Amino acid sequence: MTEPQAIEELRRRYDQLNPKRIRTDANLQNARKRLEELKDQARKEFGTDCQTHLENPMTRINRRRALSRIGAVAGASLIAPRFTAAAGVADQYAALESGKYLSDLKALAKVEHKTVFTEGPTVDRAGNVFFTNVPADHIMKWDGETLSVWRENSNKANGLYFEPDGSLLACEGGASRVTRTDMKSGKISVVADQFNGFPFAAPNDLCVDGKGRIYFTSRPGVEDPKKGNVNAVYRIDRDGSVDQILASPDIHMPNGIVTSPDEKTLYLIEAHPDADRNRNILAFDLNNDGSVSNRRTHINFYPGRSGDGMCIDSEGNLLVAAGLHKTRKTSETLDTKPGIHLVSPQGKLLAFMETPEDTITNCSFGGPDLRTLYVACGTLLLSLRTRIPGKASYRPNE
Repeated sequence: MTEPQAIEELRRRYDQLNPKRIRTDANLQNARKRLEELKDQARKEFGTDCQTHLENPMTRINRRRALSRIGAVAGASLIAPRFTAAAGVADQYAALESGKYLSDLKALAKVEHKTVFTEGPTVDRAGNVFFTNVPADHIMKWDGETLSVWRENSNKANGLYFEPDGSLLACEGGASRVTRTDMKSGKISVVADQFNGFPFAAPNDLCVDGKGRIYFTSRPGVEDPKKGNVNAVYRIDRDGSVDQILASPDIHMPNGIVTSPDEKTLYLIEAHPDADRNRNILAFDLNNDGSVSNRRTHINFYPGRSGDGMCIDSEGNLLVAAGLHKTRKTSETLDTKPGIHLVSPQGKLLAFMETPEDTITNCSFGGPDLRTLYVACGTLLLSLRTRIPGKASYRPNE
């Protein structure tokens, strides 16, 4: 990208975020906030009135600073850079002391069905593991001895999550909705199924914060927001209201999502299979009102396969299901090894446990001490032990 192109891209982002161009109340508040962040950061970096740089494409500014400005505030995804940090991730495997953190990998059960793609493990208070076989429309249950189909006609359910009261949340991608199942009565209710008058793009994965707010990812969406919902991240508040907190083109292909133990950070996996698109984990400040700010790249997996799902331990380390044994007709390389990646709060790869088959998708904590990690991997449900227990909220109260 040339210097004039970088400047023009920055100016375009300013124009796009200008509240005068926003047509809905829901987007207006978000646009104003992002616009002010853009202005404040531009003032700091350019050392002069940001209007000059944002509105005048002929202004001379340093190309590196322009690219940094676009990446930090407007979103690095907008200029579709070719990330180079993944080579660093690939080079880190040999030096890891993984045994200090992860051990005792076991295959617990194998899903026998003509079509299998496992996803979304979560564990109830009694220790039962629930996960999904997406193409079969099944939610599976592992009780420690027996694997069974717990729910049929799951509407292509993907990510699952137990709320503190023991209710089971499900991302039902085939029905474009998030549902709640009362585990005592079996009653299924719809939590949310649309935004701005359009059905969600398929809900994919979700988490819940300490205030009971639900955050979920939704993709693949349409490109034109006038015709439907784009790839996005949403928040569902306790009163049922829905807010779109992140959206394309600022993000590419949102997937796994978690909040930190102190509720101050929201982590989001970006997992786009196409070349020059995001394959990383983004971190955001999670504000008291449930909005996010201060975007930064936590760890980058490009050009390998990015993370899919993840969970977080009590010390804030991410456990990420990522990588491939074999390529799969995408631009993803084998630079990211297939397995569980333990990533520190500082974005450093600390440990790795390889898993036996493709495709590893997601993981969650369970067990009496919350030190057993359950992993959905191809046709298998796996478990491994962790030195550090999972975030306390992974165990429901009921």
